[in-house]
Amino acid sequence: MRTRARFLQPRTRSPPSRACPPSAPRTPLLAADLAALDEAMPPPLPFALPAGDAAAWGALYVVEGSRLGGIMLARTVPDGLPIAYLGARHLSGEWRELLGALDNAATLAGSDVWIDEAITGARATFDLYRRAAAAR
Repeated sequence: MRTRARFLQPRTRSPPSRACPPSAPRTPLLAADLAALDEAMPPPLPFALPAGDAAAWGALYVVEGSRLGGIMLARTVPDGLPIAYLGARHLSGEWRELLGALDNAATLAGSDVWIDEAITGARATFDLYRRAAAAR
């Protein structure tokens, strides 16, 4: 169980971005999984998402995309261990809708600069996850 807690705790250090929809928070699921393992939530790490809508879209892509990997990881968790966080799936069609909205936002912006800013936001979010994993 300690290994599972060590895996989950870095994720608690990643505060939700301003791009993360309030209708789908996973922090309570993560807190519940850690509590089931008798572990406390560590404090979040600082995160400064670059300014602009494009960066927020990039961060949202990473945050919501991590659900897909989480589902795959949840399948490998032994019976009896908590998987609420890893098992948090998108509702049917949500991921496709998000990708469509992202494509639409990029098309409306109509510039390579917007795409570069979205990539910067995605990289900042991946870097936050990397820092969280290193902080455990």
